[in-house]
Amino acid sequence: MIEPLRRRFPSALGVFALLALAAATCTAGSEPDQPPTTSSTQPPALDGSPTDPEPAAATQGIFEDSVLFGQSAAFSGPAQELGRNMRLGIEAAFAEANRNGGVHGRRLDLASLDDAYEPEAAVTNTQQLIETDGVFALIGEVGTPTSRSATPVAAAAEVPFIAPFTGAEFLRDDDWRNIINLRASYYQETEEIIARLIADQGSDRIAVMFQDDSFGRAGYRGVLQALDRRGMEPVAIGLYPRNTTAVRTALLDLQLGDPDAVVLVGAYQPVAALIAWARFVGEDWTFVTISFVGANALAEELGPFGDGVFVTQVVPFPDDDTLPVVASYLAALEAYDPGAEPGFVSLEGYFAGRMAIVGLERCGRDLSRTCFLNELLRGEPVDIDGFELRFGDGDNQGSDAVFLTVIRDGRYVATASM
Repeated sequence: MIEPLRRRFPSALGVFALLALAAATCTAGSEPDQPPTTSSTQPPALDGSPTDPEPAAATQGIFEDSVLFGQSAAFSGPAQELGRNMRLGIEAAFAEANRNGGVHGRRLDLASLDDAYEPEAAVTNTQQLIETDGVFALIGEVGTPTSRSATPVAAAAEVPFIAPFTGAEFLRDDDWRNIINLRASYYQETEEIIARLIADQGSDRIAVMFQDDSFGRAGYRGVLQALDRRGMEPVAIGLYPRNTTAVRTALLDLQLGDPDAVVLVGAYQPVAALIAWARFVGEDWTFVTISFVGANALAEELGPFGDGVFVTQVVPFPDDDTLPVVASYLAALEAYDPGAEPGFVSLEGYFAGRMAIVGLERCGRDLSRTCFLNELLRGEPVDIDGFELRFGDGDNQGSDAVFLTVIRDGRYVATASM
């Protein structure tokens, strides 16, 4: 992995751009997530229509013997396990390809920068990766608020933004021309959660706790929509601030609604704190959370409080080696880091790396960003050892798969119902 140095003194223009983007991020909290619509933020058309000539290949992270990808993610703070495992999976996929001679003779490198799950840091990192490090594409961004801040920077520079670890709906808008999503959306996960709570448990008093930012609101809107389709609404709502475990006020708010089930939209530490506090004071609610929580980290954080907590996943079980793609992942992980524990997040990172490799393979030696995007979004389905991703016109999301799991004795098991 390449660890590039940070610039200490950005240009005045860079400072003004950063301040403008940060201000936009801060003021966007009450507005629905929408991609930019101005032409200045749109990459070249993917249909072969005339565009300005592409810059020299070397300025796009393409070299004679290597291709450089970039990642801004949380490697410190309450969401650090998500960033670390997403990076682990990507690097395992890249190392697997590199052991076999790379892709068309080019080694795959990854430059990763820590944003600590903070939007302002994601902007700075994205600028550095594009302007200073000259990456070919951005891969494996972790989180909705960070992606929301980074995507305008990537779009303005016409840089592919692929496989972000988020199911936020705004990333799936057809106006984006440079974004490729791998995973199912939060709306699909929350629809499955509400459907199962009602059908399997007969729940009619459902509450929701969410992180008070664009990620939490994305999941919250999914819950609202799923309930509204059934003529229902939450009986209680709890909020907590990002990058904290300050959930006790949220717990009190939830208790006022006397729910029988609570849907949680947050990172693993605050989600675990809420569950632990609720069970400590005797609440026997059913708890369900979505994949972004980081399943392995949540189970470890919960310890004895974890039994019976449900989590939706967007990739298969990371230890099910009867699936060819998981067998490949386990072999790649063992070769890259023999001490690493398999997990849902690193498996998603491995999928992200493998998807990127397919795009590179299809372009051959004559690699460009436009070709890469075209081959993934407008080409044949992407088959990763039996796990198929399908894209198409107006559809930049490859997988719709959602899997329901539950913690039993500190481990996740598959379940068809709650």
